[in-house]
Amino acid sequence: MLSSEKIIAFLATSDPSRALAFYAGKLGLRLIKEERPFALVFDSDGTMLRLQIVRERIIPAPYTALGWQVWDIEARVRDLERAGVVFERFASFMQQDELGIWAAPSGAKVAWFKDPDGNLLSLTQFSKEAAR
Repeated sequence: MLSSEKIIAFLATSDPSRALAFYAGKLGLRLIKEERPFALVFDSDGTMLRLQIVRERIIPAPYTALGWQVWDIEARVRDLERAGVVFERFASFMQQDELGIWAAPSGAKVAWFKDPDGNLLSLTQFSKEAAR
């Protein structure tokens, strides 16, 4: 019933000014509108991301909340690092390269970073076979 409808992604922020600086300034997402005190609305290649503004401190989930599929993960990681994004290291249970990129058994490559509220975000480059 919903397979032909667009998805809207949701995250939350307790500090909309800091979130705006991160999502627009560091990640380069286009701000569609500010609906204060309710949400900041961004566009990411046609997908709407609504950052809900909440009063209480966010307790982020320990798993990936939102991610982007990229074609060249190494280049994107370097671009984001130059913008001030810090990538997570999970060396205790997975092997990551010097950029923080993990090579999954499927051939995908994944790197994780957090937004200012601690939401875990990711970049994924699928193997050529999986991307088809």
